[in-house]
Amino acid sequence: MRILVIEDDEDLADALVRRLRRLGHAVDCQSDGLCADGVLQYETFDLVILDIGLPRMSGFDILHRLRDRGSKTPVLALTARIDIEDRVHALDTGADDYLAKPFDFRELEARCRALLRRPSPQATGTLRFGDLVIDSAARQVTLAGRRIDLPKREFSLLEILLAGMNRAVSKTEIANKLFAFDDDAAPNAIEVYIARLRRKLEGSPLRIETQRGTGYLLTATGGADGDPAATPRA
Repeated sequence: MRILVIEDDEDLADALVRRLRRLGHAVDCQSDGLCADGVLQYETFDLVILDIGLPRMSGFDILHRLRDRGSKTPVLALTARIDIEDRVHALDTGADDYLAKPFDFRELEARCRALLRRPSPQATGTLRFGDLVIDSAARQVTLAGRRIDLPKREFSLLEILLAGMNRAVSKTEIANKLFAFDDDAAPNAIEVYIARLRRKLEGSPLRIETQRGTGYLLTATGGADGDPAATPRA
């Protein structure tokens, strides 16, 4: 998943980025409110972690403008303010959840998981395609009871393809979700990850087809419990 952290406390921002990247997410970070608003106008994220107190533009204003543009991106608001009115205002403005500073990183991770599950049916539990089992919570895949070793980025690629199942997912869409701004990705990185994932899924009901000039199409023989194609992501 691709996450944008908007936090002007350098130490906290660095800790958030490192922690979320260890969980396998592509993470970008902004410390300036006005710059963050600009990024949100042309980039799409699966989750925004938004500090309320920011230079040049407040988190409230960023959130208001984000919702005015029709974005449904989940937002977790961070606030050092203890006034209940500020928390209520954040929720009324369009935040999906809030967390008061200081906080335990385990709680932040739990809240992020809960928000990331909302727009993505495949992340709500276990998906089964015949004898292929995808456990999104544990980030594990098994085939006929044998675990398939998928590093974090390969598992994230599988999630992206599952979210767009039965439609061609473009390289641009994959890149936007798989890599952060400062990731040093080779020009053929997506092809390499696709090839690895395709090889590891051999013998399973899932097929990754290359659509020339369009992208990659994930299909499955038979149905699936909690088929993500039934509720495609925007």
